[in-house]
Amino acid sequence: MSKGNEKQISLTRQEVRDFDKLAIEQWGVPSVVLMENAGRGVADAVEKFLQGDLAGKKIAIVAGVGNNGGDGFVAARHLHIRAATVKVFVVGNVDKMTADASINFDILKNIGIDVHLCSSNEISHLSSWLEQFDLIIDALGGTGITGALRGDLSIAVEQINSINKPVVAVDIPTGLDCDTGQVQGPAVRADLTVTFVARKVGFDTPESADYTGEVIVADIGVPLVK
Repeated sequence: MSKGNEKQISLTRQEVRDFDKLAIEQWGVPSVVLMENAGRGVADAVEKFLQGDLAGKKIAIVAGVGNNGGDGFVAARHLHIRAATVKVFVVGNVDKMTADASINFDILKNIGIDVHLCSSNEISHLSSWLEQFDLIIDALGGTGITGALRGDLSIAVEQINSINKPVVAVDIPTGLDCDTGQVQGPAVRADLTVTFVARKVGFDTPESADYTGEVIVADIGVPLVK
């Protein structure tokens, strides 16, 4: 299927899960490979967004401990390789990090990328740290999030929105419902959303554009079947 056709298709939350299961269990693509391709796609989009000049650019990745955060860890590595100055802020309990995210988190530490684990009493200071960066990547939560954000995740989103910096969302702005395009509390307001495989159904609602900004579909190395 051509990329042009892929961009016309929108997936629900369940269809995203079914697609991942198909790629992993039937086609034999390891989930960590899908994560690698997704994160590299985000890095490619950020490089284009910044007009191809990453040298000296300061980029912050605000990541959760799920697979969306893992995509952000991969993006951080690729941006670091391309001469950007990168720092990763992790929100959440690293002991609960998914297996694939943990693999890429360890790689970040091993190659010396600056990582800060945000404790609960530090989240309210996140905006003051993010002000030092040229661009923020939202990798806090993906399509699986339903309902209103709570706790540290909610505060982190509010902190991102409180500063005047361009924001790129990984797959979906954190807090935006994948299926309805609605928000029930704070949600990241992105300038660009790099989504994977296909658009999400929620993006088709007019009000979602206030959160997604421009939407581009990144190829993760497997064909779309629907």
